Amino acid sequence: MASTDTGVDTEKDGSTAAEQNRDAYGLVGLEAGLDALDSVQSGRTQLRETLIRKVLPPVTAVALVLIVWQLLVWANVAPDYKLPAPSDVWGEVSDARVQGTLLDYIWTSVSRGLLGFLLALAVGTPLGLLVARVAFVRAAIGPILSGLQSLPSVAWVPPAVIWLGLNDKMMYAVILLGAVPSIANGLVAGIDQIPPLFLRAGRTMGATGLRGAWHIVMPGALPGYLAGLKQGWAFSWRSLMAAEIIASSPDLGVGLGQLLENERNNSSMPQVFLAIFLILLVGIAIDLLIFSPLKRWVLRSRGLLATR
Repeated sequence: MASTDTGVDTEKDGSTAAEQNRDAYGLVGLEAGLDALDSVQSGRTQLRETLIRKVLPPVTAVALVLIVWQLLVWANVAPDYKLPAPSDVWGEVSDARVQGTLLDYIWTSVSRGLLGFLLALAVGTPLGLLVARVAFVRAAIGPILSGLQSLPSVAWVPPAVIWLGLNDKMMYAVILLGAVPSIANGLVAGIDQIPPLFLRAGRTMGATGLRGAWHIVMPGALPGYLAGLKQGWAFSWRSLMAAEIIASSPDLGVGLGQLLENERNNSSMPQVFLAIFLILLVGIAIDLLIFSPLKRWVLRSRGLLATR
């Protein structure tokens, strides 16, 4: 009887422990479910909250800049030919739009910048994979990529003009030399942050070679790769502006950088401010239309959007 009672107690203890484990797992699942609900609710913000959090801050910042700018003009801190009023710059914008040259300035530079960035993407991505996955290649050209990334893009304009002449090939060469190192280094940094367990699990399931790069390496390195792409676009745009400012030819057309240099030579500060405004506007638009949605998609796919 004693032994029977002990067995019964043991079974009771065992069942109690199992029930406790089930309860614990249930609490964990419940907590995860609540977190998921919070994430969904935080993502479905109302229009008013979106306007207050997303639209109002930049609009307020722009308004403050314009107010300070106008106050400086009224205070006569500089002559009119050095510091034009905001209304004068806006007048140049209206005139360029009426004449039909405004979109031409923008499209000439944007088309070059986007095509050059896509070329840099096609070169920098496989180069980054090669550097990250092959130790000899990393030791050989990894420091060179870091050095090229720190080299000012304007330094490539004179040799590119000598090698290729005053044409679009020269523009694309400068963009490639400025953007490829950033894209490759961003991908290398993202791959270095992938947990080794993920790579071993992928190899165990047969994801090797190109299949492993596509299904394991690239998704795991996506945050660092996206940061490299964003920096690569910034370098592409800056490289293009440097090339357009330095290299002048009727065959190249008039982009934003060339507009800036031409109006500097003409001492037309309203037009100079117009060129600067358009260059800044393009940079902001590309970030809002391309990189910000990509960033939100990456955060949402990793369950991090609610915490940002």
